[in-house]
Amino acid sequence: RRQNDANRFAQTLIGNLGQLPKLHSTQSGLKVANFSLATNENWVGKTGDKQTRTEWHRVVVWGKLAETCCQYLSKGRQVHIEGTLRTRTFQTAEGTERTVTEVHASKVTFLGNVAQKTTSSELVGVADEFTSVADDELEQVLQS
Repeated sequence: RRQNDANRFAQTLIGNLGQLPKLHSTQSGLKVANFSLATNENWVGKTGDKQTRTEWHRVVVWGKLAETCCQYLSKGRQVHIEGTLRTRTFQTAEGTERTVTEVHASKVTFLGNVAQKTTSSELVGVADEFTSVADDELEQVLQS
C-alpha cells in the first residue's frame, strides 16, 4: 500500500524558476533550499486565439542537491523536477494559520542553454534520503 501512496503523490514538472533558490540549514545542519516554479499550459480558444495559464509551485530541495541548486540556478532558468507532494500547516508571525502544498524534489535536472551556466546533462541530483526530516523542523527553516 505504501508504494501506491508514493506513486499517487509523485509529481513531474518542467518550468521556470520564479526566484533565486534560498538556502537554509535545519537545526541538525541539513541544507534545504526552496524556490517557486512556474509551469505554463497553452491552448487555442474557441475563437482561435492562443491562451496561456501559468501555475506556480513551491519546491523544496534537500542536502547536497539544495546546495547545487543554489549554486547553479537563477531566476527564469528552466528545470525538470521530480518529487512528491507534501502539505503542511503553520502559523505566520501574525498568528494566522496557513496551509501550503509543496513539491519535495528528489531529482532536479537543469535544462536550457550553456548561457544559463550549465547543460542538462551536467547536473542531476537525487535526495531521497532527506525526505524523512520532520515537518516541524522544515517549518522553522522556511520561516527564517
